[in-house]
Amino acid sequence: MMQKYSEVSEEAMYTQEDKLHKDLLIFACAFMNLAVVMWLAIYWIMGLHFSANIPVLYQVISVASLVHFFRTKKFEIFRFVQLSLFLFVPFIMQWSIGSSVTASGVMLWALLAPIGALVVSGWRESVPWFIAYMVMTVVSGSFDYYLGATDSSGMSMKTIGFFFALNFAVMSSIVYFLMRYFVVEMDKIKNQLDQQHQLLAEEQKKSERVLLNVLPSSIAQRLKNHQGLIADGYADVTVMFADLVNFTQLTESLSPEQMVGLLNTIFSGFDELCEKYGVEKIKTIGDAYMAVGGLNSNRVDYTGDIADLSLEMRKFVVNHPELSKYGLGIHTGIATGPVVAGVIGTKRFLYDLWGDTVNIASRLTDEAVQDVIQVDKTTYNRIRNGYAFEPPATIHFKGKGEMVMYRLTAKLKADTSGLSSSIGKLRIVPPSSISE
Repeated sequence: MMQKYSEVSEEAMYTQEDKLHKDLLIFACAFMNLAVVMWLAIYWIMGLHFSANIPVLYQVISVASLVHFFRTKKFEIFRFVQLSLFLFVPFIMQWSIGSSVTASGVMLWALLAPIGALVVSGWRESVPWFIAYMVMTVVSGSFDYYLGATDSSGMSMKTIGFFFALNFAVMSSIVYFLMRYFVVEMDKIKNQLDQQHQLLAEEQKKSERVLLNVLPSSIAQRLKNHQGLIADGYADVTVMFADLVNFTQLTESLSPEQMVGLLNTIFSGFDELCEKYGVEKIKTIGDAYMAVGGLNSNRVDYTGDIADLSLEMRKFVVNHPELSKYGLGIHTGIATGPVVAGVIGTKRFLYDLWGDTVNIASRLTDEAVQDVIQVDKTTYNRIRNGYAFEPPATIHFKGKGEMVMYRLTAKLKADTSGLSSSIGKLRIVPPSSISE
């Protein structure tokens, strides 16, 4: 989506630049033709009929190229014709009148050719036009020097001075207004581009948030870096499954909106608790919730984090005012051991875990009753000094035989952690020794 948005923005930018180049050249063509009409009238009044024929020829060619452009939309031909007229016609007019002095520096108009090329084509394309302008200027100066042209036109120095001022004033005005138009339009394009970049940055942030909601941050970063297949082995993690009790029966009496809203309330609360304890949410499966600790190397006691998370999730479901009226409960299974983790899919990414540890945690959840947290022996051995447990029990696992499991009841207070081993053997835990 971001790539498509970027391509559209870039295409729009180039279209605007092309339009600006075309508009500038059309405006320059219009300005020059207006000036040519004025010069034609002045020359005709002064009796310079031969020199007056040159502006007429200029107008015919210029208007013809403009009409051809409007019909065919071939901007390259129109640009070449106009720049050529800008460059050569002023020099031809000057030579028809006499020297640069008697022609009142009319060759100055030829400067519009390299400037126009600079504006509508770019600096590289303008170089040949500027070189041509300089060559024509040198040639014209050579004519003035070697031929020693005199004031054969019969114009007085006052008239020549007036034309000098007129040429410089009109030419400078045309260049100024063209450049002003160019700068104003480029500012507009820049502002539009800045807005597009801002929208693109916002879309990118939205996409990153969506990606981070689906995948762990480290995995999302690896995907952003265009890494291929992502598959990792973890020697030791703690996996937790939490399943809602009575939710299936409850859905029969709820509308779709109520059911989804209820699940959203529960799982959003679980998400916040995962953030609190620094563990990774893996996925939801129907009304079941899966999280894992140990993927983040910055967390050392991730088994304790999962235990704290499971206790607080149970407390959240039991005590939440919107959930208690439905009589919902939760049963949880926790297992510790090795897993394989990876990303599957190309259109809808899914980060998942596989291995015996995942299967054990899932089976412990299935075997648990409402509001009971069951853990395997590895998890029990790791956190037994800080938490209270019921005596061990044995359950049968398909394909693995008998397995010992423990029911986690509460977390011990810090000042009684030394008594945890003896307390853990009791089926009823004294309230003075624990905190929910």
